[in-house]
Amino acid sequence: MTEIRQPTPRRGTNLPRMGDFNLTVILEAIRRSSGGLSRVELAQFVGLSPQTISNISRRLLDQQLIVEAGKEGTGPGKPRTILRLNPSGMYAVGVHLDPAVMTFVILDLVGDVVLHSRMATPSGDPADVITSIADQIQVLIADSGVDASKIAGLGVAAPGPIDLDEGSVVEPPLLTRWNRVRIREALTEATGLETLVDKDVTSAAVAETWVGGASGAGSFVFMYMGTGIGCGIVLNDEVVRGTSGNAGEIGHIIVDPDGPPCDCGLRGCVKSSCIPQVLVAEAEAAGVLDGHGNDADGPEVQERYAMLCDKADAGDPKAIAILDKSATLVARAVSVVTNTLDVERVVFGGPFWGRMSRYFLDRVPAQIAANSAAGMIHGIDVVGSGVGEDVGAIGAACLVLEHTLAPRAQRLLLEG
Repeated sequence: MTEIRQPTPRRGTNLPRMGDFNLTVILEAIRRSSGGLSRVELAQFVGLSPQTISNISRRLLDQQLIVEAGKEGTGPGKPRTILRLNPSGMYAVGVHLDPAVMTFVILDLVGDVVLHSRMATPSGDPADVITSIADQIQVLIADSGVDASKIAGLGVAAPGPIDLDEGSVVEPPLLTRWNRVRIREALTEATGLETLVDKDVTSAAVAETWVGGASGAGSFVFMYMGTGIGCGIVLNDEVVRGTSGNAGEIGHIIVDPDGPPCDCGLRGCVKSSCIPQVLVAEAEAAGVLDGHGNDADGPEVQERYAMLCDKADAGDPKAIAILDKSATLVARAVSVVTNTLDVERVVFGGPFWGRMSRYFLDRVPAQIAANSAAGMIHGIDVVGSGVGEDVGAIGAACLVLEHTLAPRAQRLLLEG
């Protein structure tokens, strides 16, 4: 007999929690303003009383998270003091664990990269990789000159699936022997920094909300184009992670019913039809690339995919056809996601995006518009991320900033 799961009781809030939430709301409003805001403007934007704004802004000034950046005003009345984020008020470290290359960044409070570095991902035991990560973080912090006491924590972006509760990586593709490796616990112990772990696709979405500008506001999906294809989800400015932290796994959406078989037993899934490894194999079968087999690892796939794009850029019709077909199939998957979630924007990014963007941006927007269930009500913008190739590492560092500073509904809940 199936056990009926009882609904989780709703939990209330109290005044201290409300105060903390209001602080993050004000900080978010200042962060999203390009030139800063006065206290009067803050009261208008966030709907809090002038006294509450004054009290909270004083707290933020005392914590050195914001600064008073001059006065503005040309009309009658007292000039208004502008409040802006203090870039040196807080820092975060981010690491993107990729099967080929590990990327490290230190971000300041406004999301600017203070310093970054890369190194080849060591092969072998996960413990050796974790030791290399911890050592490189210490070097990065020392070289940056950042006050270590102002580093709020360490974020790690890793290929999914992950277990958020135990902070572990659970058998990701191309990372052999990574079976429930508790990377959060290991790095916390090795670095002394509070550590957060999230999926690379989710981290990329977080990066877009923090440093992506206009494309990171509202409701959107971040299409992460890497060795695999996944999506990060943001609804009403909040990142959606799902029950276990693995939302956005779109590998088994069917995009070509007559396509190649997938390991799930179906045919024509994203995983078996659209990912770079499949496109490279198609290019080899079509004679566009020299035959190489279908067992290439992550860095080799990236290299050979770049060769395929080179062929297309040079006008090879077979190479162009492969990329065109890929754009069409991915657009079908994106349409399923956008219709399900009713978002206003699709943001493409990730390590493979730079090479494929030319072909996708020429074809994907029209296909998504044609398949939009809400097309008569609102359009769907399709844009490329402005975060850059380090989006995974930047997103990992932004995980720390988001966890520490972003207004989230969970802040209002009493502890269970």
